[in-house]
Amino acid sequence: MTLAIIHSRSKQGIHAPAVTVEVHLSNGLPSLSIVGMPETAVKESKDRVRSALLNAHFEFPARRITINLAPADIPKEGSRYDLAIALGILAASGQLPMEALDSYEFIGELALNGELRPVDGVLPTAIACGKAGRTLVIPVSNGEEAALAHSAESLPADHLLSVCAHLRGTAPLAPLAEMPRQLSTDNALDMADIIGQQQARRALEIAASGHHNLLFSGPPGTGKTLLASRLPTIMPPLGESEALETASIHSVAGLGLPRPFNQPPFRSPHHTSSSAALVGGGSVPRPGEISLAHNGVLFLDELPEFPRKVLEVLREPLESGQIHLSRARAQISYPAKFMLVAAMNPCPCGYLGSEKCRCTPDMIRRYRDKISGPLLDRIDLQLQVQPVPTQSLVRATQKGEGSEAIRRRVITARHRQLARQGKPNAHLQVDELRHHCLLGSREQQFIESAMVRLDLSARGYHRVLKVARTIADLAASEVIDSQHIGEALAYRFQSGATG
Repeated sequence: MTLAIIHSRSKQGIHAPAVTVEVHLSNGLPSLSIVGMPETAVKESKDRVRSALLNAHFEFPARRITINLAPADIPKEGSRYDLAIALGILAASGQLPMEALDSYEFIGELALNGELRPVDGVLPTAIACGKAGRTLVIPVSNGEEAALAHSAESLPADHLLSVCAHLRGTAPLAPLAEMPRQLSTDNALDMADIIGQQQARRALEIAASGHHNLLFSGPPGTGKTLLASRLPTIMPPLGESEALETASIHSVAGLGLPRPFNQPPFRSPHHTSSSAALVGGGSVPRPGEISLAHNGVLFLDELPEFPRKVLEVLREPLESGQIHLSRARAQISYPAKFMLVAAMNPCPCGYLGSEKCRCTPDMIRRYRDKISGPLLDRIDLQLQVQPVPTQSLVRATQKGEGSEAIRRRVITARHRQLARQGKPNAHLQVDELRHHCLLGSREQQFIESAMVRLDLSARGYHRVLKVARTIADLAASEVIDSQHIGEALAYRFQSGATG
């Protein structure tokens, strides 16, 4: 038979659509052509495959070879189809039996000597392969990643000859063992390292409990970056579906697996980063920092130093939890439910209000104007961080409360939210607020007067309600009272960026 069909998978965001590799041998002058929207690396596979087959002592057919990557309307990129193409040529030329091929899917890059090299995006491929009921054959280096997909059976191989021996039944490949998914508790960072800053610690606890956005403003050296770096240590561990989704994004981006697997990611891009670096980009869009921070924290230090047009791209994903990227060749959506944590100085020099400051009102206005009102309106907690008194800093003899104790309270509050509404408070929609954030008549009058006095927008009102709901959950209260609303309002109007 001169026609062979091999199953493989493409990359499309964090999804892995099925691709059928059809190999046909016909009479005519010896040639090899690849059709089905292949990009450069796919077209170059014919040279890698030819050398791999010859160096593995297979016969390369001296016939007209046509390879179709179907469906033809999906762009194909990368070297992931090398193994499937090589097996298709062997099967079509009668050097490999076709009977067992239909129950397998193959991905992997071929070296010129026939060895298998790792490729990106293996985890989404393994998940999709498991749902299709097939067994995935992958390079050994991708084994740890594929093992995370417990629903799929994966077979690691180190050479083209090993795959062929398995398909012939002479030397079966050993399946991967399931990879354990425990949360690592061995963390060098701890909230106990923070001296003082009780209000900032409280803000971190509220933010972690309800997945709220947070802005620290204060002079240099007050601990803003230190506080932000400790946030992941008090956040709840990711559930299985969340951890798999986050790991899939890292897999597609070519960054390997997050460590540890079910700890929320923490991303801290430099302020010189471009819009494409934050939201993703490229001719075939790759995930940016906001997607790599999915289910975790995106920390922007020195917030006003980011170009304003870069910060503005955050507005839509902060509301929708998705980023939609359209290019000429592809339209891809990535999840982006991240917690935005930012830090800034109150003025260009950072010492506003002290004798050190030489900033004029115009300089301060221009500095703060780099952060737009709509972006600030999306930040739930805005807190001024004051310097720790010298005496407290020098004579500190006892550490503060550690991350583990705080995390237990955060997990309890998060479980209360998930049991009530199935999501963190920060992700509640407007219609859900009416049901889960009911206020008594006294609380309604209190927040009405606050809205008028503070000129609170509709979005601001909804976000105050969400924070108040989280504060009530931390207090194990079923109802939101005026004290909870008052604390939520206090956090919203402390930042120097609002002044």
